[in-house]
Amino acid sequence: MKNIITFLHDLQCNNNREWFNAHKSEYIAVQARFNTFVEELIKEISLFDPAVEGLTAKDCTYRIYRDTRFSSDKSPYKTHLGAFICRGGKKSGYSGYYFQISAGKKDTTSELPFIECEEQTDSWQDIHFLASGDYCYPPEVLQVIREDIMNGEGDFEHIIKHKIDSGFRLDTDNMLKRNPKGFPNDAPYSEYLRLKYFCLMYPVDTDFVCAPNLAQRLAKLFQTTKPFIDYVNRAVDYVKEQN
Repeated sequence: MKNIITFLHDLQCNNNREWFNAHKSEYIAVQARFNTFVEELIKEISLFDPAVEGLTAKDCTYRIYRDTRFSSDKSPYKTHLGAFICRGGKKSGYSGYYFQISAGKKDTTSELPFIECEEQTDSWQDIHFLASGDYCYPPEVLQVIREDIMNGEGDFEHIIKHKIDSGFRLDTDNMLKRNPKGFPNDAPYSEYLRLKYFCLMYPVDTDFVCAPNLAQRLAKLFQTTKPFIDYVNRAVDYVKEQN
């Protein structure tokens, strides 16, 4: 992974088409290395979640080219590589397991020859992390998840607090200030009903990413989130059946 991170750092500091075209062969090598890793990770995850068996890296990975049409940031390239491994592939609508490796920020504790860029941010785009869940639930899926939580007598909270590795946390960014329409203000488990998306986050450092047996270690962490994935995907299945 060291070569991948170093390339992403170089790209972060030279995010323009001229530099990228001059280093296209390096990117192709990095992409191939990452895709090989993703295939290994799919295999490891399929050992506890057979629904992802048979997926390929192409089913789970993304283009490095940014869509800048509606963004004030016109940098043409992403400075991270990610894979979303879920039943049916990344466009299926199901929740799954995401891993991202990033250019990150300068890491003074690592021996990697990182380049310090002039601009550094603290967004999720700039760090290595694991995530389980999704960010793009249709309104009807969100409705079913919230109904399940409100009427589930604490089963969702039990999963969150007792089934998942303690390094994961629910992403509560941008949560609603009050319960959504149709849910009483005093509804049980309102702190979960106000979530706009259901996703567990687990940031990791460069040493974690570069240590041996990464795919196996990621799969071991992801396995603890399978009850959460199953809970959410139950709602996805229900909506798909209704349609």
